[in-house]
Amino acid sequence: MSKIELIQGDCLITMKDIPDKSIDMVLTSPPYDNLRTYNGSLDWGEHVWKPVIQELFRIVKDGGVVVWVVGDETSKFCESLVSFKQAIYFNDNGFNLLDTMIYYKQNYAPAYPTLRRYANQFEYMFVFSKGKPKTFNAVMVDKVGNRNGWSGFRQKDGSVKRKIVKTHGDKKQASNVWSFPVGFKNCGHPAVFPEKLAHDHIISWSNEGDIILDPFAGSGTVGKMAKQLNRNCILIEKVSEYFKIAEKRINENL
Repeated sequence: MSKIELIQGDCLITMKDIPDKSIDMVLTSPPYDNLRTYNGSLDWGEHVWKPVIQELFRIVKDGGVVVWVVGDETSKFCESLVSFKQAIYFNDNGFNLLDTMIYYKQNYAPAYPTLRRYANQFEYMFVFSKGKPKTFNAVMVDKVGNRNGWSGFRQKDGSVKRKIVKTHGDKKQASNVWSFPVGFKNCGHPAVFPEKLAHDHIISWSNEGDIILDPFAGSGTVGKMAKQLNRNCILIEKVSEYFKIAEKRINENL
């Protein structure tokens, strides 16, 4: 039976109590620049995310994975580039950027006309590993066409090498672009994770009994899905209002 531990507090403080190399996987979505305010305020910037990343490297096991779902604010006709700065800082602190995945929003909000740009329909899901990932359980999707198992791989000289790829009947391994409806679940939190997004990442990078951490737990979606998938989970949330929402969702499976 999984154990879900909920901690109300600042993750910069509470993570110091987590032992070195004790976390198998981190799945989280930190604040996005000034795109959201949480409980009416937001203390966010390099002074927060840099020490968080440092702590994550300390507590994640060798072979562990961090999934960091993030986006950028656009201001004065320029994206902030903070997500890329964070990715580089992960790398500078010892993590490998294993994959730059895309969360493609099926139902996206229109762009403000004054921005003079197209509506944003995706967010980054950076997948960082501490060395070689110890776990990868690929999500499988339905195959469309080319059902004989042959595939073409582009070589450095531009030629294509054909190779038989191991298949699973009418299924194939998913790509790194995942499409979900935006999580507009009416639970009192301004930015709710799609449950399927959390589910598929947990399946991909962890096994039953592993310990998953979400240091910005919000409404508790990671904990809810970890519980359903028989993983242990530590949730940290600073805002008391959101902590209560997470607690209720997990205890009552909402």
